Amino acid sequence: MGIDESQPSLTDILTERPSPLSISTQNTIQIMVFKKPVSVLVVIHTAALDVLLLERTQHRGFWQSVTGSQEDNEPLNLTAQREVFEETGIQAPITQFLDWQKTNRFEIFPEWQYRYGPGVTHNTEHVFSLMLTEKCLIKITPDEHVTYQWLPWKEAAAACFSWSNRDAILTLGESAR
Repeated sequence: MGIDESQPSLTDILTERPSPLSISTQNTIQIMVFKKPVSVLVVIHTAALDVLLLERTQHRGFWQSVTGSQEDNEPLNLTAQREVFEETGIQAPITQFLDWQKTNRFEIFPEWQYRYGPGVTHNTEHVFSLMLTEKCLIKITPDEHVTYQWLPWKEAAAACFSWSNRDAILTLGESAR
């Protein structure tokens, strides 16, 4: 068998030598990796029931708790821990996350459906909470959130744009009575 000179060799690819299949720096290829329609909602609060809310970057005025999608087959408690760290900078031990054993199923907003595979219209959200000893400074992720605030639970529930987030905060507050 002869060597096919029209195809780049492994050495060409690894050393970025021009070849018929190489891509110039002026062109880019983006591969869309679809999100899994499984997510977590993590209500972060203090013992005094002050609740952390984050304001979304793309939708000013949309306040929410920490949310995020499960990656691959990671355990949901690790999804919660990872998302809390990514969105707030809070490094909490996995044992501090309380899994409510509650799920919500909702329709994905049309403007966000492109993030999911073709035909995916609904998401299943798993509810967690994280209690901190006191309010703390938050390191927000600018591409996701513009600011944050700590609010008493009733005010936090009223500020949420998501019904599932609102209901989780109301459940938290009412269960403490």
